[in-house]
Amino acid sequence: MIHDSDLVHLRRCIALAAEAVAAGDAPFGSVLVDGEGRVLKEDRNRANTVDPTYHPEIAVAKWAAQNMTPEARAKAVVYTSGEHCAMCSAAHAWAGLGRIVYVSSSKQLSEWMEEFGAKSASPISALSIQEVAPNVPVDGPVAGLDTEIKALYQRALHRK
Repeated sequence: MIHDSDLVHLRRCIALAAEAVAAGDAPFGSVLVDGEGRVLKEDRNRANTVDPTYHPEIAVAKWAAQNMTPEARAKAVVYTSGEHCAMCSAAHAWAGLGRIVYVSSSKQLSEWMEEFGAKSASPISALSIQEVAPNVPVDGPVAGLDTEIKALYQRALHRK
C-alpha cells in the first residue's frame, strides 16, 4: 500500500531520474529512508557517465551496508523510480534492506521500449524483484507517477 509519505520520496526519485537523463544516463533515481522516515542517502543512475554497474539502487545498498546496523537496514525503505534489475535486487537482499517502493515496473519498461521501437539496453533478463529476492516486501508500480517515468525514457531515447 502506498502512503502520502511514500509519494514524497517517489517524487524525489523522479527528480533524480530527470537529473540522470540530463547528464546522459538512464532515468533512474533512488532514495534510502530510515525507519523513522529520514532521508539518509540518494543517488541517480551513472551507468553511462561512471560505469555500467553504477545503478543508484546499488549505491544506496552499498552505503547502507557500510553505514547502518543490520537492524536499521531491515527497517529502511528504498524508493526508486524503476523496479530494481536483478543485479540491484540481489544487492538489496544481500545488504539486508527492508521494503522497496518503485514507480514503474520492469514489465512496463519492456512494454515502453517495444512501443518506442527501441530494443532493451539491458544485457540481463528482466526479472521481478520477487523472483530475485522473494523475502523483500515490495510496492509498485504507482499509477500516475509511472507516466512521468515513461516520458523520461522517451526523452532519453530521443537524445540519442
